[in-house]
Amino acid sequence: MFTSDLVEKMQRYPSPHPDIKLYVVTYRSQGLRVKGLLAVPASEDLLPGLLYLRGGIKQVGKVRVARIIQFASQGFVVFAPHYRGNEGGEGQEDFCGEDRHDAFSALQVLKELPAVDETSMHVFGFSRGGAMALFTAGYCVDLVRSVVVWGGVSDMKLTYEERKGLRKMLKRVVGGSVYKYPERYEWRSPLHLVGGFDAPVLIIHGVYDQNVTIEHAYLLEKELAKQGKQFETWYIKDDHHFTPAKKLQVTRDLCTWMKKQK
Repeated sequence: MFTSDLVEKMQRYPSPHPDIKLYVVTYRSQGLRVKGLLAVPASEDLLPGLLYLRGGIKQVGKVRVARIIQFASQGFVVFAPHYRGNEGGEGQEDFCGEDRHDAFSALQVLKELPAVDETSMHVFGFSRGGAMALFTAGYCVDLVRSVVVWGGVSDMKLTYEERKGLRKMLKRVVGGSVYKYPERYEWRSPLHLVGGFDAPVLIIHGVYDQNVTIEHAYLLEKELAKQGKQFETWYIKDDHHFTPAKKLQVTRDLCTWMKKQK
């Protein structure tokens, strides 16, 4: 029976895949009970671990079973936190703020799972989750083997400027506008952390993305190059949400890329 100081409960969840078991995990983050979805493929060998960091906020961009299964079917044990305040978890959802600790704690849970090879731990983040992935790599330096940022936010100040429809939410969560509290938006932007870790980074971004413009990818690329870090870019002629076929193919390709990072 799996035991952990961080995990309070693991409950089986119906899986659409005969060879992948799903669990709803209740774990601790900064004293809060946070929920996450865990996918464990059937295998006699230890498998690489993948921390899947969702985008959006609340019901927008929530963790979806079909997406987690796509990654698990590539041979990863996948843990996807819902973040605090979601799916019955305690606390109030943040936006790349204190909720980053939900990702840090989730990575520790993933590491402790008996099916996981703790020498092969990877982090994937989509959209808002891209920033969360970079924060996790910067905080959990010794655990993260590679980082994939897909359509990811790298500069929260730029997000405020670009996404007028998000300003009300950002002001509520952050406590004011970027003009009044620029330092708070800077704190929620992971660019200043990329010099502190050596895990290779794969940047995937749609050239025509209007939700998170490709400028975020360019800023991240520029900073990684400035810091002399290892990275790769896949700039694809699509928008924020790729077509299903292209999304599946890119997912398979990035999983292959992650497995090559030693």
